[in-house]
Amino acid sequence: MSQTSVDDGWVAIPVSVLTGFLGSGKTTLLGKLLRHPGMGETAVLINEFGEIGLDHELLEKIDNETVVMSSGCLCCTIRGDLVNALRSLYFRRVRGEVPPFKRVVIETTGLADPAPILHTLMEDPILEAYFRLDSVVATVDAVNGTSQLDTQFESVKQAAVADRIILTKTDLPEAKETERLRARLHKLNPAAPILKISFGDVDPEQLFNAGLYDPKTKTADVQGWLRAEAYEPEGHDHDHGHGHDHDHDHHHDEAHAGGDDQDPHDVNRHDKRISATCLTIDEPVDWDSFSLWLGSLARYRGEDLLRIKGILNVAGEERPVAIHGVQHLFHPPARLPAWPGADRRSRIVFITRDIDRKFLEDSLASYKDPAKRLAEMRAQS
Repeated sequence: MSQTSVDDGWVAIPVSVLTGFLGSGKTTLLGKLLRHPGMGETAVLINEFGEIGLDHELLEKIDNETVVMSSGCLCCTIRGDLVNALRSLYFRRVRGEVPPFKRVVIETTGLADPAPILHTLMEDPILEAYFRLDSVVATVDAVNGTSQLDTQFESVKQAAVADRIILTKTDLPEAKETERLRARLHKLNPAAPILKISFGDVDPEQLFNAGLYDPKTKTADVQGWLRAEAYEPEGHDHDHGHGHDHDHDHHHDEAHAGGDDQDPHDVNRHDKRISATCLTIDEPVDWDSFSLWLGSLARYRGEDLLRIKGILNVAGEERPVAIHGVQHLFHPPARLPAWPGADRRSRIVFITRDIDRKFLEDSLASYKDPAKRLAEMRAQS
């Protein structure tokens, strides 16, 4: 099994993606972040300097595309291809042409689907060697967020794949439905903390370092990254032991998006199509069968697999294995230093569109039973 080991010197630079729909306060948030002393040793890739009014804050202008902020931030405009921008930034860092940085933040446009940016980090072999995805941060407008979720699917997708959701403009009197919107976002993405802010004021520590690798402890933070408990129904009891012989996969309920008081036939409710599901597997998984299943799922339903995270107990492996994918692409699996606790079950989190829990369970069950899978393949041929 070809893998990248977190504990064998994994020092790739963490990258966070800042996304959010038009008018959601993303630019205001970024402007405040760039002035925050906690953003030192951070490189920020943005669309235009002028959009966030940096002129009076500049410490040094290196060239037409790069400035250094008084906070220590290195700020670069994206001219064309993101791959070339990241490659250039990294090698300029190596040559000492720009100040050293330990983190990268990429701002997307308001209409952007964050998936292509995540693909960029996973597809390019050079970027994959030097950078790693840390977090996706999505801004949602407390005033217009509900209507945007109803009418703009990209805003739903941005919130669904986020590791952190920032609810902006909560200070405005028009933001009367903030709690209803917050509840809707929680159902859409149960594992993402939702932060309510005003005027873009937030500590960078609340937004970043949400990835698998914890820079403070220098170890893998599986529980903080996976947050599998967020997908369990309230009152679920784990104290059942592991000696039972029934299939445990169905014990983790799925958190369906959408408010309970909404019309289920409302075609404008885009988040009705999004499901957040956590599957668990008691017994160690056979890597060949599991990777074949996941590859088949990505091949046929890749566009609807918005994000996948998982920790696996692989047969024959002493250490846990982490997997992470976006649609049809996956990071190389990573052997982690140790299990985070006594629970050795495999847990896989899916954020999907038009794929429900039963489909995932049935699909997985067929790959856990090779004879059944072969019979199905023969029946389909």
